[in-house]
Amino acid sequence: MLRPQDSATRERRSLDGLWRFRADAAARGRAERWFAHPLVDAIDMPVPASFNDVVPGRELHDHVGEVWYQRAVRVPRGWAGERVVLRFDAATHRATVWVGETEVMSHEGGYTPFEADVTAYVTPGEEVRITAVVDNTLTWETVPPGIVVDTPHGRRQKYMHDFFNYAGLHRTVWLYSTPATHVADVTVVTGVDGDPTATAVTGTVTYEVEVARGATGDGNVGSEGDGRGDDAGASDPTVDVELRDADGAVVAEGRGAVGTLSVPDVRLWQPGEGYRYDFVVSVSADGVLVDRYTEKVGVRTVEVRGTDFLINGRPFYFRGFGMHEDHVTRGKGHDDTAMVHDFELLRWTGANSFRTSHYPYAEEVMDYADAHGVVVIDETAAVGMNGAVAAVLGTRVDKVFSPETVSERTREVHAQAVRELVARDKNRPSVVLWSIANEPESHTEESEEYFRPLFALTRELDPHRPVGFVNVMYSPADVCRLAGYSDVVMINRYYGWYADSGDLAAAESALADELAQWSEHGKPILMTEYGADTIAGLHDLTGAMWSEEYQAELLEMYHRVFDRTPAMAGEHVWNFADFATSRGIVRVDGNKKGVFTRDRRPKAAAHLLRRRWRG
Repeated sequence: MLRPQDSATRERRSLDGLWRFRADAAARGRAERWFAHPLVDAIDMPVPASFNDVVPGRELHDHVGEVWYQRAVRVPRGWAGERVVLRFDAATHRATVWVGETEVMSHEGGYTPFEADVTAYVTPGEEVRITAVVDNTLTWETVPPGIVVDTPHGRRQKYMHDFFNYAGLHRTVWLYSTPATHVADVTVVTGVDGDPTATAVTGTVTYEVEVARGATGDGNVGSEGDGRGDDAGASDPTVDVELRDADGAVVAEGRGAVGTLSVPDVRLWQPGEGYRYDFVVSVSADGVLVDRYTEKVGVRTVEVRGTDFLINGRPFYFRGFGMHEDHVTRGKGHDDTAMVHDFELLRWTGANSFRTSHYPYAEEVMDYADAHGVVVIDETAAVGMNGAVAAVLGTRVDKVFSPETVSERTREVHAQAVRELVARDKNRPSVVLWSIANEPESHTEESEEYFRPLFALTRELDPHRPVGFVNVMYSPADVCRLAGYSDVVMINRYYGWYADSGDLAAAESALADELAQWSEHGKPILMTEYGADTIAGLHDLTGAMWSEEYQAELLEMYHRVFDRTPAMAGEHVWNFADFATSRGIVRVDGNKKGVFTRDRRPKAAAHLLRRRWRG
């Protein structure tokens, strides 16, 4: 799915800011048609932001169910004759949207964009009311899953993952225009001719452009040359492409919707150096420019060879973190200031990569990673599919995979989440590995039956990147049934914390033994989580658990084992920063495994990592 952009033929308008907002605890809004008139008894709510912590008190913080957002927008007068699209970059977890009194779209999944052609429902130069109802409920048929319990005191949401269920409009809402005939999608696959480690190499950019031919007025579009739409009968559109370097010079060009460009002396996208070209698509009809779209392209290769993870033919070692989109007050709401600060902290530590644990991150984050050469493991929102982990967090589940729990219907939702993630991020050079789930049950026949088609689907959608999942501690190498489907071994391990608690000598032996077992798979091993909860400012001469000393000593122990394990291809500490979780006796003011506090103050472990990663 293409991002909105301004060009010679397109315009966009951000609808971020204050929206009117009303929680619907009694679930009356749809029946009472709240979308048909201005919201009453509403408050101001910033977009983007989670709604949970904006207002003091527990009513919104613990709300389960639907909330309503509404605002009016004047459609630019200059958009007359253009196609007008309404787009939400994310709505967590389910949304229905009206323009005026007309329902224009619904979407399930809290972290990927969705949009609708609303040309028929707006008039350029006039104001229109936009209403969105967002539902934060998690069930066995959502990704991530959850359970709603009805109590005498109201509905209570239970879930099996260890981060707070922030919800709302977390990312930008756009109104944008395109011509009726327009670029609908662009797919780019890059490579090199010959050895990518050579001094001078020729790059390749294989592309496929989808052109939608005229709007039908009902929000549907026809494909290139099918004769549908308001310009049916006109000559087929012509597609021209150019590849321009950072100085604007054309280094390759072609004609046609499908092709391959050759780029002599290509400048590769490298970890730490996010060099990108502009891939410019121009669509013309009868010699007149109709639409133009520019996609940023980084030329690089990714390959798994034995126990090596190769980027541009060279072994790459992942250094970094599992992270969260999590901040005080705004929750998961995107903010450019916080984003840049977090990337600067990554750079300060010497990190070269991160995982989008445990859901797709905002596109602005991905853009920044692309532009600065930061490597990304891109993960779906499939987390909390494990009864053992759920029990630790206070939710008991007899059987995770069954017709009554995580089922074929859940897998359909999961598959759609994979499709939308790949569609959104397929052209990103920073994305080198897909993670289809975090810590699911993986030792049972039912889990294998559930995940096998999802591995196949991901490879069908993108045969050019490795695919994996993140293995939980309860499924070691000799019992995990999913490891064979993964191109890499990604494991989360907490020896010294949840196992061998406080005993780092025993933890070191256990970790070394298990990594030796995983090494027998002959694949790269990425430690995608390891760490210890730490109270900032707590110090202890004996290195007691929860102290800053213990966190640092535990990380050092892991590093000793990593350094003597040849198959190791990376280390991602859990977590970059402390983050909010649901309330419970196993969490005091959230998860404290961050090497930075929630407000980004460093603990001793942050300095330790800086010494290790920067030398």
